[in-house]
Amino acid sequence: MVLIKAAFCLCSPALLIWGAAAQTASLPGPPARLPMESAWSPKRTPPRAYEAPNRSWWKLADILAAHKGQKSWIHPIVRNHNLEADWHQMAAGQRTEPLMYADNATALIIWGGQLRVSIKGQEPFVAVKGGEVHIPYRLPFTLESVGDEPALWLEVHGAGDVPLYLTATTPDKPRDVPGFTYVKAALMGGDGRYGPADRPYLDYYKDVVNGGERAGAFIAGDHMFVNNIRGPATKTPPASDLGHFHFGYDEFWFVMEGKIDYQIEGIPFFTASPGDVVTAAQGRWHRASFGGQPGQMATRVAINPYPRGLHSFQPH
Repeated sequence: MVLIKAAFCLCSPALLIWGAAAQTASLPGPPARLPMESAWSPKRTPPRAYEAPNRSWWKLADILAAHKGQKSWIHPIVRNHNLEADWHQMAAGQRTEPLMYADNATALIIWGGQLRVSIKGQEPFVAVKGGEVHIPYRLPFTLESVGDEPALWLEVHGAGDVPLYLTATTPDKPRDVPGFTYVKAALMGGDGRYGPADRPYLDYYKDVVNGGERAGAFIAGDHMFVNNIRGPATKTPPASDLGHFHFGYDEFWFVMEGKIDYQIEGIPFFTASPGDVVTAAQGRWHRASFGGQPGQMATRVAINPYPRGLHSFQPH
């Protein structure tokens, strides 16, 4: 019973499956908790090391300090064999060329300024702080920083993805990137699309924090899971509660609201703040809990490649 309770509070299989289904506020509550099975689970030994640019804890304050005085910049923070994540800042008035990615979705979390997002087949919209954006594969999109201050956002896409540019909007050959040469090609495969429960934009503060919409999965598709996990501050579990580990992938979180306490194998206990990004490398025991003052709400956005990824919990 102790295991089941801790698992549900600290990111359990039941909660993750609920999140994958709970993409709209009109859906019913979480299903009954699934029974756990006892098994010999392979644990990477030693756990995956944190190789640059990966860190257990990227503080937003450190990122901003590293680019003080710059209006536009990109800062890599996550590189693993499934996903990549970078902080982007773009000066007011600048825009990207229309581009798309071959086989993987792109996720954005906006954290400053205003970002106008234009996606093929969708009405353009302006994303603001706390906004989450879902761009399916093979849908060209353009980002433009509007307003008086730079736009700041976290961008997540498939590992090793290289952008494609349609000749209709980019007639001149793009500059080659290491390992790849751009050549003209006729593409077959069709546009990506949104599922019936998907949407291109969630204004998290407006819709969830202040609007009463239930937190849950925003993206739950092939190779991309972006799951909002929200709850009130709780008493920090004892250090003997190791949480769980993942057999085959790294997991990282964006702190959207409040304080999140983290215990990760090999890393001293710490509390992350809004805008910070935390990573549990493959095979490391990890535990996340809602921190802060009693009753304070907190949200962590869990990001990994598998909507129904395996969680191997510590037996009790």
